[in-house]
Amino acid sequence: MITRLAAAFLFLLVVIGAAAGGAYLWFAREVLVPGPLSQETTLVILPGAGLSAISRQLEGAGVVMHGRLFELQARRSGQARALKPGEYKFDPGVSIVAALDKIVRHDVVARFVTVPEGLVTANIKRIVGEAPGLAGDVTAEVADGDLLPETYRYEWGDSRAAIVGRMRAARDQALAELWEKRAPDLPVSTPQEAVILASIVEKETGVASERPRVAAVFINRLKRGMKLQSDPTVIYGIAPETADLDRPITRADLDAPNAFNTYIVTGLPPSPICHPGRAALAAVLNPLETDELYFVADGTGGHAFAATLAEHNKNVARWRKLEREAKKAP
Repeated sequence: MITRLAAAFLFLLVVIGAAAGGAYLWFAREVLVPGPLSQETTLVILPGAGLSAISRQLEGAGVVMHGRLFELQARRSGQARALKPGEYKFDPGVSIVAALDKIVRHDVVARFVTVPEGLVTANIKRIVGEAPGLAGDVTAEVADGDLLPETYRYEWGDSRAAIVGRMRAARDQALAELWEKRAPDLPVSTPQEAVILASIVEKETGVASERPRVAAVFINRLKRGMKLQSDPTVIYGIAPETADLDRPITRADLDAPNAFNTYIVTGLPPSPICHPGRAALAAVLNPLETDELYFVADGTGGHAFAATLAEHNKNVARWRKLEREAKKAP
């Protein structure tokens, strides 16, 4: 009787073991096979979400067939407490193991915000304010020239204040590096003066290759005590919030007395007129060595440069002629 009971018990253990082994093999295979997702899907896992909530979210979005299996795999692998919040993009057919690995590694969606050179603070705050996925407002005081225009990477949930803080730190670092390697005998005595002049160069030309040459013109004029006579400074003095006008600049504008009118004041204006980029800063601190003192638009998007007033007047006459012909064209 005992022998039969022992045999039956042994048989039962074999059956249970086989069933358990089969279940384990099924589970191990099931977490590796492609999941039900048919198209790329992006989900945001909120801070504080636990394993059960994340499992339900993945199942509800169709990333995994059974959230319970995702949960079991997380526990079995010891990763249940390693899941991180963030924005995740899941490819079609992603397996449970691959989805879990992505969340554990914090392989989040990379977002980018691009700030063009030559903008004023109000423009940059608007760009950062409209960037999707960022949180909060920019409350810190930001003066024109404080930030470095560039493309910045961020993640969902990062703060707008932090992005602007990175822009400020990037400006400080770039300026320190360029100031250390500046050319000798420049007519700018402080890094802030370099930023002021760079902001003028930034607004004067949109042609990257011209920046060192435009900078050289202004450097030469400062050394000779000549007025800079820069239209963008005049515009800034009239419309500092946008640094733009909806009409052509007039003689009355050029004659209007204000601290930014470099047709009236000698030397640099009191502060930057925009946020210049690294290239404009580099151009000011290491300008070309030329004797040029003037430039005017040449009709191609660039400028014609001159060392003498007579040569400059010829370039201006040529530009005026191009303007008149453009107005006559149908």
